Amino acid sequence: MATGGSGPRLVLWDIDHTLIDGGKVSRRAYAAAFRQVAGRALEQPWQFDGRTEMAAASEVLRLHGLSPEDGLLAAFLDLIVVELRQREAELAAEGRVLAGALEALTALGTMPDVRQSVLTGNLYALAVLKMNVFGLADHVDFRVGAYGEDAYERIDLPAQAFARTEEHLGRRHVGADTVIVGDTLRDVATARAVGARSVAVATGRTSAAALTAAGADVVLTNLADTEEVLSALLGEGPGRGSGG
Repeated sequence: MATGGSGPRLVLWDIDHTLIDGGKVSRRAYAAAFRQVAGRALEQPWQFDGRTEMAAASEVLRLHGLSPEDGLLAAFLDLIVVELRQREAELAAEGRVLAGALEALTALGTMPDVRQSVLTGNLYALAVLKMNVFGLADHVDFRVGAYGEDAYERIDLPAQAFARTEEHLGRRHVGADTVIVGDTLRDVATARAVGARSVAVATGRTSAAALTAAGADVVLTNLADTEEVLSALLGEGPGRGSGG
């Protein structure tokens, strides 16, 4: 299948609720890390909703009357990594690869003009951990991804990925030759902000209707149909896709 552009294509995948479902293991890791850093239980509810780890953790601290300043945020993030690493077996047992995710990654990996990485709210260490646990790591180039410690706002992550493609691949990708795949409104907004093609997957908490209304170029129910996924990812540029 030919890509919609004239040159190499960069596909940046979200991880949680797009490629995998980790169950409630991450929330338990967060609660344990918070107890250590704050000296009390995590009480206030919060949702990630596509935010970066830096933003989500900062909000958690503020909701509990704690300032992210003076090293508290950094300590919290470090402990989150420690706690999730200790729960790697639980993650493998309770989590799962979402239908079609492995097949889509594998199919794209056979195409010499496509480079795959991740654009995720996860910290780099957590992104690598999760992708390894579920057997997906070998399909992406982590060097050119963007991660939850790279920026506070998700919308600022593509610039990090583009700079890394220039550093590691010798080609600086831009929005016009990039596809961003995810399950939240923030994924769609991030793609639109840089002129990238937005492929949204309704496998998270956001409905297909809401993803469409947000301006995704293509909205898929899931990744189960590999040919449909490839068509969505490698079709024409922003604004020219059709939902499935």
